[in-house]
Amino acid sequence: MSRMTSAIEHFSNRLRFETDVSDVQQELATGKAGFVLVDTRNVASWDQGRIAGAIHLPTREIAGRAAELVPAGSAVVTYCWGPGCNGATKAALAFATLGYEVKEMIGGYEYWVREGFPVSDGKGEWSRPADELTTPIGARAGAACGC
Repeated sequence: MSRMTSAIEHFSNRLRFETDVSDVQQELATGKAGFVLVDTRNVASWDQGRIAGAIHLPTREIAGRAAELVPAGSAVVTYCWGPGCNGATKAALAFATLGYEVKEMIGGYEYWVREGFPVSDGKGEWSRPADELTTPIGARAGAACGC
């Protein structure tokens, strides 16, 4: 296999199995049928804040509870804290093992918040101003980066 073919295969697979916070926000905003966003963090993390519309299913509970919470045939996207955590990767593997179509949301909860998208907790829905390191300066939350 040539290096070019290897690179094409590698990057194609990344796009098949990874998504980013902007793409997930678009999926949630359009109400795509059969799309399920799964927060894989523990209860304390979930209580601290979560993406509105996500279901809570900690990684260690996926094997035993996925079938009751996630309809068969759903397109699942997993997330955890952020790029320094592989919890979403472990969760995606657990869903794939059960036969679900699954992607990992790169950037996780951290980048969702940093891009200024809304989150919810026990007090309601809130957001922070978009971080200029993740969103063009002066742009609204989730503005396209041009890529």
